[in-house]
Amino acid sequence: MNPLKLLQPFKLGNLELPNRIVMAPLTRRRADHHLAPTALNALYYAQRASAGLIISEATQISPQGTSLPLTPGIYSPEQIAGWQLVTQAVHDHGGRIFLQLWHGGRCSHPSLQPNGELPVAPSAIAPGEEKALTATGEEVPFVVPRALLTTEIPGIIAQYRQAAENALKAGADGVEIHGASGYLLDQFLQDNSNQRTDKYGGSIENRARLLMEVTAAVIEVWGSERVGVRLSPGSTFQDMEDSNPEALFNFVVTQLDRFKLAYLHIVEPRIKGSHDDFTEKKVQLGVHHFRPLYSGTLITAGGYTCETGEAVIFQGDADLVSYGRLFIANPDLPKRFALNAPLNPYHRPTFTGGDERGYIDYPFISNQ
Repeated sequence: MNPLKLLQPFKLGNLELPNRIVMAPLTRRRADHHLAPTALNALYYAQRASAGLIISEATQISPQGTSLPLTPGIYSPEQIAGWQLVTQAVHDHGGRIFLQLWHGGRCSHPSLQPNGELPVAPSAIAPGEEKALTATGEEVPFVVPRALLTTEIPGIIAQYRQAAENALKAGADGVEIHGASGYLLDQFLQDNSNQRTDKYGGSIENRARLLMEVTAAVIEVWGSERVGVRLSPGSTFQDMEDSNPEALFNFVVTQLDRFKLAYLHIVEPRIKGSHDDFTEKKVQLGVHHFRPLYSGTLITAGGYTCETGEAVIFQGDADLVSYGRLFIANPDLPKRFALNAPLNPYHRPTFTGGDERGYIDYPFISNQ
């Protein structure tokens, strides 16, 4: 057996993983005009099937959930068929893939919304940081979103449930609920974006209600052993902030623990979108903080190398380590770790949008 803990097998619920290296969810913006995956996407994922687990790019649960142009959905027959191409290719190469379920909430633009409507959010507050992308790819300031009516929220939960059912039809091995990075569920959690006065606002318990109801609905479809949740408690990406983040996320993590999920996926504070953020944080809420509060499997994401990923598992803070940028540039990342081989450098300009360049053309170690 390889001495690296990263390369040792792991039992994730009722799924056997050959290693503890996870491919992180990575928005690459290469879906077709139906916002469906294509054969190009299937090849990209198949190339990376040696990961212990692949978590798909963020996949919108409805047209309203669209946050960026050319990102895939999981609400139409064309999209289900496109994801079937992907899951079949991954399985044919011996891999396992969870589909990440996503609603962008306020982080969108009317040009991406049905009938050009305003994006929806817990409250009518626009992100003050970052920029929106229009349907044609222009960077513009975010618009002020429309606050969801209390009566609309059951419909949002139903969209998550239907998306979970569609992911099952598409042949995925499980799903991850995207509760991170300043998108809709995160917007409900944090009080700088949620100033509601109904049962989904105010107290920590109320602000966490939507995430818990979505998680329960998705588990009804998949069973708890095939459902994960992703959180970014220490991130300020897309203008997220809470007046008491430690109390908020301690509550959220202990409540999620009761669901006996496949895993909880924590984004470390140093990650801000696709970049590193080395500014001083008020609270360092990463896996080390949450390990005593969570009895299940923890995945950590945070710009890890082989050495730092090995260390976080050795210390017992996490069970699995997810890699983003390194997996973009190194489709055979587990093999490179095993051989202590050099890594391909990644090319940031081709991360999102484009064609096969910077997507499926990174060399495998045997081809160099």
